[in-house]
Amino acid sequence: MPTSDLPHSRAALAERFGPSYRWRVLATVMIGTVASIMASTIVNVAIPDMSRVFSLGQERAQWLSAGFMGAMTLSMLTTPWLLERYGYRHTYIGAVTLLMAGGICGGLSRWFDLVLTMRVAEGLAAGVLQPIPAIIVLHAFGAGERGKAMGIFGFGVVLAPAVGPSVGGILVEWFGWRSIFFVVTPFCLIAMAMARRYLPIGAPGGAPISRAGGRLDVIGLGLIAVAVLALLNGMVYLNGETMALGLALIACSVVATVGFVVHQRRGARPLMALGLFAHRPFSMGGLVAFIYGMALFGSTYLVPVFMQEALHLPPSQAGAVLLPAGIALALTIPVAGRLADRVAVSRLVSLGLLLLAASFFLMLGVGTGTALGLITLWAIIGRLGLGFVLPSLNLGSMHGLPDTLISHGSSTINFLRQLGGAVGIGLVGNVLEWRLHSHATGPIVAFHETFALVGAITACAVLAAVRMGPRQTAAAA
Repeated sequence: MPTSDLPHSRAALAERFGPSYRWRVLATVMIGTVASIMASTIVNVAIPDMSRVFSLGQERAQWLSAGFMGAMTLSMLTTPWLLERYGYRHTYIGAVTLLMAGGICGGLSRWFDLVLTMRVAEGLAAGVLQPIPAIIVLHAFGAGERGKAMGIFGFGVVLAPAVGPSVGGILVEWFGWRSIFFVVTPFCLIAMAMARRYLPIGAPGGAPISRAGGRLDVIGLGLIAVAVLALLNGMVYLNGETMALGLALIACSVVATVGFVVHQRRGARPLMALGLFAHRPFSMGGLVAFIYGMALFGSTYLVPVFMQEALHLPPSQAGAVLLPAGIALALTIPVAGRLADRVAVSRLVSLGLLLLAASFFLMLGVGTGTALGLITLWAIIGRLGLGFVLPSLNLGSMHGLPDTLISHGSSTINFLRQLGGAVGIGLVGNVLEWRLHSHATGPIVAFHETFALVGAITACAVLAAVRMGPRQTAAAA
């Protein structure tokens, strides 16, 4: 029986629900992504509390975020294969179930190693979920609607990091760090219910599920896993007596990366389609995504810790300072999404990166006597910058790609952003630890130096953004 004739195929569902069907699918994947992003960011506000409970230093505490990010980074590359082999519905429901299980088990864990393992499980699930919305948008929406769809999707998604720190701060104060792990559960239950109703069983583009198709590139996945994990661990040991071990691990990462590239060029069904990088918009967009991820996720880890450890704000107040910035971001994204259908994406991305970099440099003037309103304003400037980058980067990067590369393009651009995020968190955590030891009597100075580093990294991404080319959306699906 052809897949198109099945009651839960894309064509049958579109006929049943009418013109609004594509928006219902977008809402479905939005909820799952909200849960995954909330799982990613909400833990940051609890890191000081968890550090005290488990007696962690910054170099170990940052693994609560870096471990999540590393797992997310690796699993993103499996999304095209999973969608082709198991289809939208089964892939999505499986990932959401793993995310929910990781949250529940993490919240019930009594040992740090088990908590960290559950963070890794959540990261694996989140990595599979992250590329799916862009694939949906590029296949289900016409070229004139993609910016609008990405803007609406972004509006919903940014509410998670906007509300997450505030809710997380209150939960940590009232119920302790364990409570934040259970926040994703209701979102996951809703996402699974909607997936059973709206998501098709087929693969992207309406293609049938191909369970007899090629196997997952396990060798490629193993090589890139070694490369990423060796890099992240190597960064941890790049100090003092362990410098030699850190350099050896980084050298191992370089060798594994070269092996991965060679294997991908020779493989019949590569995990990553390296031909994507022959397209200048994609290669430049990938570079922007990596540097942007370093700055974004590094700062997401840094800001809550700065407010609590250096400014001595309680978790609830630290989260509340970020709430207006999150609301500003949520309001900016739909506007930026509409602009992405009319204005050169390179200009929008460059403007956003400049605003984001400016917000980091403005934090250099923040001290214990700084008014909370001013700190909130600097955070708003940064989130306005994010609002211009988020809807434009995927569309600009994948301009001109053939339909067969859309799934690979979405997973790869998300992989590069998350890899940058994992590296950024590791870099920020280790640089901060190093500078704190150098400024034992003045921790604020150590934080200022780390903010300056993040700002400089963000500013560098503008050089690649201006080379993404004139605004054009990706090829019609």
